[in-house]
Amino acid sequence: MLFLIAILDTCILVDETDAVVGHDSKYNCHLMETINTGKALHRAFSVFLFNTKFELLLQQRSATKVTFPLVWTNTCCSHPLYRESELIKENHLGVRNAAQRKLFDELGIVAKDAPVDQFTCLGRILYRAPSDGKWGEHELDYLLFLVGDVNVQPNPEEVADVMYVNKEQLKELLKKADAGDEGIKLSPWFRLVVDNFLFEWWDKLENGTLSDIVNMEKIHKLYD
Repeated sequence: MLFLIAILDTCILVDETDAVVGHDSKYNCHLMETINTGKALHRAFSVFLFNTKFELLLQQRSATKVTFPLVWTNTCCSHPLYRESELIKENHLGVRNAAQRKLFDELGIVAKDAPVDQFTCLGRILYRAPSDGKWGEHELDYLLFLVGDVNVQPNPEEVADVMYVNKEQLKELLKKADAGDEGIKLSPWFRLVVDNFLFEWWDKLENGTLSDIVNMEKIHKLYD
């Protein structure tokens, strides 16, 4: 089923300035063969959902994921699709529509608990990461924060496990991943966000100054 979705879903191809240059299947966009040609860069998003105690919801990707199975990552990571509602440029509404859709698909979080106007788009990153010899990622990734107490009902085809963490618990998880303890692995995009932005942004969220660091003009290129 997930393989069929990867063939049918159509990602938005972009250049490094985030201009739309075409579209291709999710399957093709994640083949290293395509990535190595420089023709697979596509738009993506990463949602960081916090409860009202400012704990971050993490998910462990399911074992059936084509890329990075069973790694821990931020709340929800996926792609806006090449469809009218997810191509809307104004206020990044297309990306926010896609994020709302995937929170329901992956975690059963209903739209009323994740209103599109409550997502804060903080910035964009460019990254590239191989998953194995065949699959990988090359994405222009929108980073979104959302705060709310939600009912989580994970879809087992998408998500193996979930947990909320505070800052200290996340730091312990990072240590375990670095040491290879308990088989814990983190997704490359999540680790890039953690290492470059997350704890500063988390502090801003807690003290009510998150809007001070919103920067949707710059695209951070996190690879050579």
